[in-house]
Amino acid sequence: MTQLRTALALGGAAFGLMAVATPASAQFFLRSHDFRGEAVKGHEDGLGQPLPGASEAELRAAMAWSMRAALNVAALQCQFEPTLLTVNNYNAVLKDHEAELKGSFDTLTKYFKRTGKTPKEGQSALDQFGTRTYSGYATVAAQFGFCQTASEIGRDATFVPRGSFGDLAMARIRELRNSLTPYGEQHFQRYLGRDYASKPRFDPICWNKKGEWVVKKCGVFAWPPASVTAVATTAKPAGTETALR
Repeated sequence: MTQLRTALALGGAAFGLMAVATPASAQFFLRSHDFRGEAVKGHEDGLGQPLPGASEAELRAAMAWSMRAALNVAALQCQFEPTLLTVNNYNAVLKDHEAELKGSFDTLTKYFKRTGKTPKEGQSALDQFGTRTYSGYATVAAQFGFCQTASEIGRDATFVPRGSFGDLAMARIRELRNSLTPYGEQHFQRYLGRDYASKPRFDPICWNKKGEWVVKKCGVFAWPPASVTAVATTAKPAGTETALR
């Protein structure tokens, strides 16, 4: 009996440690919107600043730098929810992938020097690229979705082998960009119709002295309105729910 209690205690302690060490997966919603997207090559629309004439290596560097910028913004913008670990993730990425990130920046620097008419214009274009990349991840309405997505990607980035951060960026940057569109709870549908503002008639003619509704004068007592649906309904099967923005 003593051994059983000891085993249960150890098991409970281990579970508690796991719960503390592992970031929560549903900080904001029971079911978050699925932001996953296809892997990119870097030239597609909606990925940030375009780089005309860029090589595959330069596009890869741009995606890696864009991912770094997003995780940096998340580290600053998402501290309101500590369990997301966005600060820890970002610091770990900087440490583990320092060499690759420096290489990405050097590649981008060479691109802008090559495409700029003068060294000064190239440097100005590089600075503008960095500023616009960072500002492109600033969000208010979609903060929950962005912060949660950045947390998950940042966590995964800490486990990819060194030299593979660019591969992760190419595979997940679309997901991160998708998270900039605001969505709400996906498990329950929410509906607020105009009938919620309706109320029963309180005209004296409709009530007798006993406080009873007079059907002959005002018809059937139809309140609450039959058209009002439940605020929360059971979730539809996965893949069939309607996204709520």
